[in-house]
Amino acid sequence: MKLVSGTSNKVLAKAIGDHIDAPLTECEIERFADGEIFVRIGENIRGEDIFLIQSTSKPANDHLMELLICMDALARASANRITAVIPYFGYARQDRKTGGRTPITAKLVANLVAEAGAHRVLTLDLHAGQIQGFFDIPTDNLFVTPVFEDDLLRNYDTSELMIVSPDVGGVVRARSLASRLGADIAIVDKRRPKPGQSEVMNIIGDVEGRRCIIFDDIVDSGGTLCNAAAKLKEHGAISVAAYVTHGVLSGKAVERIAKSELSELVMTDSIAVDETVIKAPNIRMISIAPLLGEAIRRIANEESVSKLFD
Repeated sequence: MKLVSGTSNKVLAKAIGDHIDAPLTECEIERFADGEIFVRIGENIRGEDIFLIQSTSKPANDHLMELLICMDALARASANRITAVIPYFGYARQDRKTGGRTPITAKLVANLVAEAGAHRVLTLDLHAGQIQGFFDIPTDNLFVTPVFEDDLLRNYDTSELMIVSPDVGGVVRARSLASRLGADIAIVDKRRPKPGQSEVMNIIGDVEGRRCIIFDDIVDSGGTLCNAAAKLKEHGAISVAAYVTHGVLSGKAVERIAKSELSELVMTDSIAVDETVIKAPNIRMISIAPLLGEAIRRIANEESVSKLFD
């Protein structure tokens, strides 16, 4: 087994390697003056079981092309099996037609990954579960719920907790975490006047006197979380925190979150962050390297991955 890393999240890739005692394979990735990407694998990988770690985060197109080109290089170097480890699967929010003459880009990306040479995909908290069906190769979608459960048990009295879904579509995700903690759930009723904007209409559930935990898969502009936190406080919540798998944090999201009613935003390191996130007063990171590392070890040894969540 060998680990290969793209450039999107070298820190996470090294942490995964440290966890399973597998150093990263030498891989040279360069960009020509016109932006073209060049990849050279620096070690013999003939007949090896390869795990290529690359999130397709911002800049999404560059990191996606890098993933595809790396897989082509690995396939042409006679790797026995290539598993694309994509902690954050970009374009996942384009999982259906939202109007006439619009694409289903998540399906297109799934086709590209398979055609580039991947034999298997390992990812984390897909925005929509049906995206697994977009792939014609085995796909493992890991859940961050056990990682967040452990953190919540260490930091909160579960008798006070209320797990909050930021929209109707996230109810299944919120219920999963709530059932593990023995907590109740509430739902934020929101609407989107236009893409990138959200407006909270109502709170479904009694949150008065509770410590609310908003549980979601992606935080992008931060508008939904900040608006939901303010509304929950209006309805009598003692405190509001958010646990989110993927911290996209575009634009002025960090500044917006720092000024919000959120006591803290807890995110995984599926996406590499910059200094502004590290220095933010109410943002905390949790590593998913142990979870991904154990999944990689199980796949390499032909063991069950689903037992990680039993």
